[in-house]
Parts: sequence; structure tokens; C-alpha cells
Amino acid sequence: MKLNLLEKAKKLSIDKGQPILVSMVNQINMLDPLAFFEAGKRFFNGNRNFWSDPEEELILVGLGSMYSIQTDSPNRYQQVEKEWQAFLKNVFPESLNNPMGTGPLLIGGFSFDPLKEKTMLWKQFEETMLMLPKFMLTISKGEAYLTINEFVSEHTNTEETTRQLTYIEENLISDAFKILIPTSNLNTQIEAIEIEPEKWKQAVTNLAKEVREGVLEKVVLARELRLRSEDSFSPYSTLYHLREEQAHSYLFAIEKGADCFLGATPERLIKKTGDEMLSTCLAGSIKRGETPAEDERLGNWLLQDSKNLHEHGLVVKMISIAMEQVCQTVEIPHHPVLIKLRNIQHLYTPVKGKAKTDSLILDMVNLLHPTPALGGYPKEIAMKKIRDEELLDRGWYAGAVGWLDARGNGEFAVAIRSGLLQGKEASLFAGCGIVGDSNPESEYQETIIKFKPMLSALGGNLKWHQQVH
Repeated sequence: MKLNLLEKAKKLSIDKGQPILVSMVNQINMLDPLAFFEAGKRFFNGNRNFWSDPEEELILVGLGSMYSIQTDSPNRYQQVEKEWQAFLKNVFPESLNNPMGTGPLLIGGFSFDPLKEKTMLWKQFEETMLMLPKFMLTISKGEAYLTINEFVSEHTNTEETTRQLTYIEENLISDAFKILIPTSNLNTQIEAIEIEPEKWKQAVTNLAKEVREGVLEKVVLARELRLRSEDSFSPYSTLYHLREEQAHSYLFAIEKGADCFLGATPERLIKKTGDEMLSTCLAGSIKRGETPAEDERLGNWLLQDSKNLHEHGLVVKMISIAMEQVCQTVEIPHHPVLIKLRNIQHLYTPVKGKAKTDSLILDMVNLLHPTPALGGYPKEIAMKKIRDEELLDRGWYAGAVGWLDARGNGEFAVAIRSGLLQGKEASLFAGCGIVGDSNPESEYQETIIKFKPMLSALGGNLKWHQQVH
């Protein structure tokens, strides 16, 4: 099949006078996507991506990069759409008739704020990076597919290319079946350094005062926890433990060189399937209880707490306004419900819409990001406060990560509950919504809860310190 498709694409390339991308898609036997991700180190170390939705209806593992869109443009969402549509004009037509989640597809995402001054922490990551993998495993509703993307020109030796691609494919699949379950890192010593927590608490006090004075309604303030380990942090091991411990979350990893940004987020930004759009309002949170009775009591308190309901209502309001701009109809429940994760429970409201004919998923990413749950409200005032007051470079933390296919389908999640792995060091991030009655110590304790998913997945024996200047 490979040889036949490559030869057909070569003929088209000669006719058009330029290279053609061909996507070769085959259904294969089921294999563990995380094992396939780890097997990819052999050929594509430093260039691997992972995506899984909460129900594991769609799992994507991208290895290598045949094409990428990287831009620092202020109009980055429109720029990505423009470049992607231009690129698709030179894709072999038969490559576009495959099941959703296969064939030509971009995986990657966007930083939180391209206007924030960049630091060396995120030097490997562009403000926008979306990659077309060379090899991609897709698990879709219990079926496994392998996509191989290859450029073909008049100079392509189709038989040699077929041989090389088959060699890599066979070794990736063979290696994936040999990958072992990662052992626990409990004996590893990890030093956790809080970056100026007292200064962060003072910023909470200052911003809460500004909210009370009417400068803005809400602002999200994030902070960083820097880790140092005796052993290098493993993206595979971390993803494995996140999958085991954070059920019903999006699992993602974007690897660039020696750095890997990964996490398990509960928060969808936007999903588009055909003309159906789905967004999620997730704001307002409290810890889980030690017993079922305590857990229920805490959840009921959250459902009635005015601060959290106000914070949640701002997100619902903003998302509904955005959805109404690109949808013919919008459905919003009247009251939030609870979504319960391992370490934390949140107020949750889904928002559904039927997209207008010309509406694109990146239009919605542009309108929604950042939601008041990640930035604040009003958006522009909150973003300026974050640039001025936050002690860290968020980079891709709280940005949008996900995928986009050739037919306009896709899904993006908000990259929270996440960390940046850098060999024997890592940075974890957590933020809180600050409103008028926010208490600095309570908000600080909430960030500790939000660090827990990543800390647990990384394992190790933690020793805490505070960095104070």
C-alpha cells in the first residue's frame, strides 16, 4: 500500500511541479499509546507529542515532525489557520478520506500570553507550535490506526522510501510491546523550592483590594514550584502515573529537545466535531474530603459559596458570549454541578452550540482564551495585571493545547495541572482566582492542592524550601 500511494503522489507532484504530502493510514493491532510514545525515543527523541481526552475516545501520539507552524504574530490563531489551509492544498487527495483523528493533523498549542516578557525557562518553546507528525498513532473509540506522513517529489525514490518507513514502523511497534511499566520513584530525593511565597501572598492582598475598589472583577494569579531531583524526570513515567491517578482528565505532552511540557488537565477549552461545539466552564474549587460524608459536605458548601459561585458565573458569562458569536444556537444549564477529581472538586457547567457554517475552531480558541478561570475579567485589564504582578513567566502554562485536523475538527484543553520537565529539574505551576474577599493564606493553600497531581505523578521523597529575596 505504501509503495502504491507514494507512486501515485509522485505522479501528482510531477504534474503540479511541487512536493506533495501523502498520509498513509493503516488500521493496526491495539497497543498501549504510552508505550508507543516511549518507543518513539529511539528515532524521535526530543520530538514527541501526546494527547488523550478524558474518556479516552481519542488518543494521539505524534512522533517526529514533517511540517510545523510556528508564529509570534499577534494574530496567531488567524495566521495558523491561513498557513494550514494553504498547506492542505498540496496534500494528496486520497489522504483526506480517512477516519477522524488520522491523516493530516496538527498537534501542539499556544502559550498563555505572547505579550509577556519571555524568560530562559521557556527557551525551547515558541509562542505557537503546531506539528504534523511523521508517525502518528491514533486510538479512536477502541480502534488503533497508524498514520505515516511523507513528502513526495519528482526526485523521490519510492522503493527506498517505502523500505525506510517500513523499517521504522516495524521497530516502533516491536519496541512498544517491550516497554516495561515504569517503576516508582519513591526513593528519589526531590527538592521542592517555592518561589517567593510571601511576595505572592502580598500580591494577592494587593489585587483583592483593587477588585474591591472596582478596578476589575477578578484576576488569576499563578505561582511556580521549582523541583530538583537526583535523577532525570521521565516524561513517560510521569504520563503513566498521571494516567493512573488522574482519571477523567486530558493528558498531554509537548516535547521539544530536552524539555517536555506535560500535565493532566480537567478543563476543556473548546471541542468541534462537524458543526457541534462544546466548551466547559470550570471555576470554583475545594479539596476532596477524607470520608464520603466530609466530601459531600465540602461539595455542598462549594455549590452554595457566594465567592466561588460569583467566580464561576463570570466564566459562564464570558464563554456564553463567545459561543453566541460563532454559533446559531447555544445551550447552557441554569446551575453548575460538581466535577470530582482525585485531589480537588470544581464547579462545572458545559456549554453546547451549533456552529455557523463559516465558524472555525481557532476562532473559538481566539475568543475564549484566556477564560476568566485562567486570566480574569475584564480580560484586557486582568491580563495587564498578570503581566505586572506575577512573579513568573507562565510560558505554556494555562495556554491552549490540543489538535486540529484537515476537516476543521479538533479539540483544545487548558494546560493547567502541568509542569515543564528539564532533565533533573522541573517547574510546576498553579493559580487561583482573586476576587474582593480573597484571603491570601486560603489562596496559597489552594495552590498547594493544585500542585498535588503533578507532585504525585513525579513521585520521590519531597523536601520543601522557600526561596526568598
